[in-house]
Amino acid sequence: MNAAAYFLLAVAVALAIYVIVTYNSLVAIKHNVRKAWSNIDVLLKQRHDELPKLVEVCRQYMKFEQDTLERVIQARARVASARQAEDVAALGLAETALRQGLGQIFALAEAYPELQANENFRHLRERITGLENAIADRREFYNESVNINNVRIEQFPDSLIAGWFSFPAFRLLDFQADEKKDPDLKALFG
Repeated sequence: MNAAAYFLLAVAVALAIYVIVTYNSLVAIKHNVRKAWSNIDVLLKQRHDELPKLVEVCRQYMKFEQDTLERVIQARARVASARQAEDVAALGLAETALRQGLGQIFALAEAYPELQANENFRHLRERITGLENAIADRREFYNESVNINNVRIEQFPDSLIAGWFSFPAFRLLDFQADEKKDPDLKALFG
């Protein structure tokens, strides 16, 4: 074998190693996105199970706030549907509606001292608030995982390997701009 053949063989081996290492790296990144989604899903399921208890406790005291309670139940159903379908865009919209509804319930509960004193309500509010905070943390981790995946599959030369093996881009979990602005307290209490 001459020097040119050794050179071509070395290039072929180096190229094969590069493809294998890049492929395995992209597989690991893709599974990190799936794991991050699963971590959010667990918390969404836990909150999904807690919300009917909160609404039922509130219903006993907040007889004149049935519309708010119904909106939360409807938003809960939309979140569950989007979660099961893994529809990130629909989940963002449903989460926005649900969080607004929960914010209204907690704000309106201030007008009901007996509800505020109810131990079940206090426990459920703390539990749901804790779950909301955990969801926010895990949403940040999910979006970071998605960003790493999407950057890698678009960068050259990784984009060639991602394209050959059909590595997908994932969608960021965004909440609507309405959620990011300050709540309109006048509308809540007006």
